[in-house]
Amino acid sequence: MSTAALSQPLMASSRAEVSPWIKWPLTAGLALACLYLVFAIIAAGQYLWGAGILILFASGFYVYLSNASFAYRYLFPGVIGMLLFVAFPLIYTFQLGFTNYSSSNLLSEDRARQYLLDQQEYDEAEALAYHLHADGKEFRVVLRQGDDPIWVSGPLALRTGKTPPVVALQTPSQASFAIGQPLGLREVIEHREVLQQLKLQVPGGEELRYVGLREFAPMHRLWRANADGSLTETATGRTYIPNRDTGFFTAADGSTLQPGFKVFVGWKNYSRMLGDADFRGPFMAIFVWTVVFAGLTVLFSLAVGMSLAVLLNWEGLRFRTTYRTLLFLPYAVPGFISILVFKGLFNQNFGEINAILDALFGIKPAWFADPFLAKVMILIVNTWLGYPYIMILCAGLLKAIPADLYEASALAGAGPLTNFFKITIPQIIKPLTPLLISAFAFNFNNFVLIALLTDGRPDFLNTKLPAGQTDILVSYTYRIAFRDSGQDFGLAAAISTLIFILVALLSIANLRLTKSNDSGAR
Repeated sequence: MSTAALSQPLMASSRAEVSPWIKWPLTAGLALACLYLVFAIIAAGQYLWGAGILILFASGFYVYLSNASFAYRYLFPGVIGMLLFVAFPLIYTFQLGFTNYSSSNLLSEDRARQYLLDQQEYDEAEALAYHLHADGKEFRVVLRQGDDPIWVSGPLALRTGKTPPVVALQTPSQASFAIGQPLGLREVIEHREVLQQLKLQVPGGEELRYVGLREFAPMHRLWRANADGSLTETATGRTYIPNRDTGFFTAADGSTLQPGFKVFVGWKNYSRMLGDADFRGPFMAIFVWTVVFAGLTVLFSLAVGMSLAVLLNWEGLRFRTTYRTLLFLPYAVPGFISILVFKGLFNQNFGEINAILDALFGIKPAWFADPFLAKVMILIVNTWLGYPYIMILCAGLLKAIPADLYEASALAGAGPLTNFFKITIPQIIKPLTPLLISAFAFNFNNFVLIALLTDGRPDFLNTKLPAGQTDILVSYTYRIAFRDSGQDFGLAAAISTLIFILVALLSIANLRLTKSNDSGAR
């Protein structure tokens, strides 16, 4: 037996003996780091997040350290990724739909209360002018009343920024500081960031804070907290009680404070979509247009794409490869570029399409101003973008149709149209149906086309929320959540949930059709 053969068991034994000394310290260190992260999250008041992350870490350690769960080690990362990037956004969006979360109700009640309690102001009559004086390598702040210095700070290391949190003041005689010429405005500005952090404590009096390039003043809190959670305005004595139905601190006369806070509102956002007549009108119109837009796009793309695929499948057609390449170009060019090109072509005053129509018929349609023409334009552009996909699918499916069917049809004296409707369509429509449903679902959420081409306009008139005649549900949701309506995230989340349910139903139908096709094929 060779030396190498003898050494292999020894090396394996050595690795087996060394690995536990590396494995368990690393595991312990990782576990401590995970626990520290969990405790930090819980200490920040996020108890549910802390519990969720603790469960995640515990399950990870169990899967990778226990032999009983060995089979799940390769599955675990995929499951965690699905939970984090698919399930969590869905659940989070769903729960937002039951809240009043918006630009005016972003914070929790405690954070909104603390924000108000932190508000301070100063009285200009109590402000004291100050000058900054050099004291060796350090500096002193000298507060004046008129021209007379009345308070002097201790030495301040402004250059390093290492100043005590509260600086005690003394009279000039107590400080034993010879007050000379103050520094100029330029030097004061250089140290402004450090000066803004200073708190100057008057003996037996209030703290003075930086309120300008030349002034310090005592700050007064605008609000006072009460034991029942309400807030009292110090200047007027008016009390504001937290209204957990509306999400605002509200006074007896109905006035409210900003910012508000996030509260649970139940089915309010959903009932608003269906029950509020002023909201339901544009919403239902947008919903119907979304379905019509997605359906007609698939229908027109199918008609154009299938017709071209059948034409290019004709053996006697010359230059078929050239035609196929040219007709594929809309699919090869990035969609946003094509959309912006069409936006210029349809321009009412300078677009080539209106120039041709004006030359031929003397008309210049207002493509972007008229709601019907805007929808026609969107369908034209989207058909242009979508037909190559259908053409490619149909071209592949046509190759799978047995040639003897067409030969038998020819013997029976059938023409091209009979072949198309009696042989071609029945043969390809069944495997094509799931793909058409997928195309419908894609166009149901085709945000890029609407945003770049019309931005949802022209708008509906006299609506509570801005809504466009050419908006589809996803672009309408975007406008509600981020642009024109005060950023109503709760309502946008409710609409997003509705969109998800509709797309999920389409996906289920797609899966069932695919399964049915597979069963039929077998």
